[in-house]
Amino acid sequence: MKGQGVGEVWQAGEVIGVAVTESFGRSLGPVLDYRAPEGGCALGDFVEVPLGPRKILGVVWGVGVGGIDPAKLRAVGRVLDVPPMRDEMRSFLTRAADYTLTPLSAMLRLATRAPGLDSPPSTRRVYRLGAGDPARATEARTKVLEVLRDYGGLSFTLAELAAQAGVTTSVIKGLVTSGVVLEEDAPRDVPYPRLDPDAVVVRLAGDQIGAGDALVASVALGGFSATLLKGVTGSGKTEVYLEAVAECLRAGRQALVLLPEIALTSEFLTRVEARFGARPAEWHSGVTMTERRRLWRMAANGGAQFVAGARSALFLPFQDLGLIVVDEEHDSSYKQEEGVIYNARDMAVLRAAICGSAIVLASATPSLESWVNAATGKYGRLDLGARFGVAEMPDMRAIDMRAEKLPSTRWISPTLEREVAKRVAAGEQSLIFLNRRGYAPVTLCRACGEQVGCTDCDARMVEHRFLNRLMCHQCGATRAMPEVCPSCQVAGKMAPVGPGVERLAEEVVALFPDARVAVLSSDLFGSARALKEQIEAIAAGAADIIIGTQIVAKGHNFPLLTLVGVIDADLGLTGSDLRAAERTFQLMRQVAGRAGRADKPGVAMMQTFQPEHPVIRAILGGDEEAFWQAEAEERRVAGVPPYGRMAGIILSGPEVGPVFELGAELARRDGPLRAIGAQVFGPAPAPIARVRGRHRVRLLVKADKGVALQAAISAWVAQVRLPNNVRLAVDIDPQSFL
Repeated sequence: MKGQGVGEVWQAGEVIGVAVTESFGRSLGPVLDYRAPEGGCALGDFVEVPLGPRKILGVVWGVGVGGIDPAKLRAVGRVLDVPPMRDEMRSFLTRAADYTLTPLSAMLRLATRAPGLDSPPSTRRVYRLGAGDPARATEARTKVLEVLRDYGGLSFTLAELAAQAGVTTSVIKGLVTSGVVLEEDAPRDVPYPRLDPDAVVVRLAGDQIGAGDALVASVALGGFSATLLKGVTGSGKTEVYLEAVAECLRAGRQALVLLPEIALTSEFLTRVEARFGARPAEWHSGVTMTERRRLWRMAANGGAQFVAGARSALFLPFQDLGLIVVDEEHDSSYKQEEGVIYNARDMAVLRAAICGSAIVLASATPSLESWVNAATGKYGRLDLGARFGVAEMPDMRAIDMRAEKLPSTRWISPTLEREVAKRVAAGEQSLIFLNRRGYAPVTLCRACGEQVGCTDCDARMVEHRFLNRLMCHQCGATRAMPEVCPSCQVAGKMAPVGPGVERLAEEVVALFPDARVAVLSSDLFGSARALKEQIEAIAAGAADIIIGTQIVAKGHNFPLLTLVGVIDADLGLTGSDLRAAERTFQLMRQVAGRAGRADKPGVAMMQTFQPEHPVIRAILGGDEEAFWQAEAEERRVAGVPPYGRMAGIILSGPEVGPVFELGAELARRDGPLRAIGAQVFGPAPAPIARVRGRHRVRLLVKADKGVALQAAISAWVAQVRLPNNVRLAVDIDPQSFL
């Protein structure tokens, strides 16, 4: 047929293959046949198609598979008024789906996560910051103006602005009447302000100069390149890779910077605006639906030069992507553990290779995978060995808890207490770090020994005293603090066991009653904006003592902070996780790196019962290369990543018996895996064996580096038929074994 020979354009009635964004049964392939609509369609067109009684979104993927009478095929409903999906994006989604063993429909949903894509361009009533101040400043009016200023002058719909500010719409309308907020009709989707790569002349120094020149050269050269930018905390990695962004903008191409934490975006956006004269576009869960739609469309037609976002920004339809930066590339939040299971760091490298763009992986403590890729020449490597300006790396010390005299109800050692007192007296900040949310990890009955657990998960409920609730950190379920034991019904015997950051805050307030104390934990803030505001206030000096979980380790800059105290440095060193040593090393180094980032020297002190442990000694000694080499050698001998391959199979269902039986059947039918020399371990209950009422069983596959693991796993799991209430998920390159 006309058009099908070149695979680009099809006339009305011709058979085409459409990839759709809904699951449609195992008996059908990843692409469904339809007839082209009136007016025809082209490769990559976004279309609306009928599937059963519904109309859903799809993409023209190519020539129809055939085998069905064209007269019986349903026709495409309409072609949407959006730029077609580019060849490299379709290739990226296909290869990502093949690598992660994810249905193409689910991968396509990741690439279309913006509302209203099927709606034509139109205008909307929006509200933005005007001039002046209201005649009468109320708390509600102040909140509205703060939101508009925080978002750099972006426009909001009435409902969005009211929701962001937590006020009624009448407050906003009152500000419109006074002219402080402007109301206007605007196109739904407009380009973002242009960024000027030469708005500011940046003066790099020391190691930054050579690293910046190398990154600029790799972007200017064009084509794919991968570089590990390793720099100690505070060395100015951001300024270095922003030079590469500037070169990308000069070339007229688009840049993407991935960040691991929403709370980091505020400071980052401010730095970008100071450097380029305008803010980049944002993509993360805190962005309104209106802005999501706008950014999706502007990325596709070139109206967004620079995007900063969370891992899912990787699936935006960029018109000409010239640079990807994965900041804090070691961070575990780049791995999505539910739904489509993928590692954004690895998928970013794949997308860069397909797009012919440069990719920069930046970290003070890189993942072992990236370290090995750089060591073997697969990636380039640039090092920043000193802090920027006058700042120096903190002095690292261990506090041997075996020599400290401490009551069983206290966790801050006398040595650390004295050091904190010195900082409070000097007007400097201290950070006390404990990687455990809530008040206490266990609530126990002293009468019968019962530990309060979640009714839907095999996990203890964590007391959150600030909320006066117990919370399950697996499923999020909460319940009121029990006054009597749920098991023996005895009153007055429920007691917290162990510390969380809230309990630590209680101890700090008792020790330092005159100090200003702030607690940074993700579950204490109702919104990303509230968390960002707290971080900005702390950076400005609003607290003397900060108590935080791992959220404080993610790149924040507190200029007044000169002391970091780690309460339980041994916490991550136990268990069977093959990455336990690596993660502990990364976390401790990142946390310690918060100290002494300005002109005052910093000290990092780790409370440990194992000061002789190799990981603790590596952290204190600062010989990072020796640590990575030793860790790499252990992994190589064991044949585990990055020197081998692994995949997790997670089966779940409402009854444990059928799930285990299915796991045992899979283990018996391991022929396709044995054919490539792979081993199967399990089935075994997952460490947390029940989540949200579903029993979980795991199998682990271990194979040599170069084998075709995905094809073997596909053939293996295809041998069994899943009952309707049992789910099977495949996790290629697992990061977590829970």
